[in-house]
Amino acid sequence: TIGIEGQQIATDRAMENIPGVQYSRLSFIVTNKEFDDDSPKNIEALKKAAEGYGWKVTAEALVPDEKRDIQRAIREQIAKGCELVLTTGGTGVALRDVTPEATADVCEKMLPGFGEQMRAVSLAKVPTAILSRQTAGVLGTCLIVNLPGKPRAIRECLEAVFPAIPYCIDLIEIGRAHV
Repeated sequence: TIGIEGQQIATDRAMENIPGVQYSRLSFIVTNKEFDDDSPKNIEALKKAAEGYGWKVTAEALVPDEKRDIQRAIREQIAKGCELVLTTGGTGVALRDVTPEATADVCEKMLPGFGEQMRAVSLAKVPTAILSRQTAGVLGTCLIVNLPGKPRAIRECLEAVFPAIPYCIDLIEIGRAHV
């Protein structure tokens, strides 16, 4: 998990009409596979993407590529006050790729448009991107986004959905304030 504290999320890369959102906590979860382990590269890709958006990385750890471990990690980050959890890895079609299922099981609402946008961007570059199962959902006041498991794809997909992230979190928080 890579934690990011107290940074302004909306930057000049975001659309101008999206208000800035001040996060108390933002976390990245990197799943760790037993084979072809790209975890160190994924951590670096997430760090670079975070820095590119003006986010400061403050902590990191790997989570086993197991459904219960991913769910536990998501819940732990939300319990710490995270308003955004980004995962990477486990979005393919192999038996061990369970991140979307883990995310769906903990979410109150799913946001398929995030996955659709990420796949559209990826398909323009790689024909096998159609096999990817990125998604996003909401639990409480937290947005959870599943990113792919390759460094270049992490960067491209995060860039594709970034403009919607601050706005989505604003809507989640506004909705919770009226409940």
